Amino acid sequence: MVLPASVRRELGLKKGDRVSLKVNADGEMRIISLREVARRFRGAYAHLAPGRSLVDELIAERREEARREGEGL
Repeated sequence: MVLPASVRRELGLKKGDRVSLKVNADGEMRIISLREVARRFRGAYAHLAPGRSLVDELIAERREEARREGEGL
């Protein structure tokens, strides 16, 4: 799909950026960049583990797994 330059500028899109399209029941079409979708949902589940970084825990688990594999365990 090719969007006019003015629309791309308004949405902050660059060549190759991905977008999400939604057509409402009344025929209205909404376009949102996937970057914006990610920005809106960032931290959406933080309330499930307050005071914890699930990312840090996952990284620590992966490092431990790699260490064990390196030791042949």
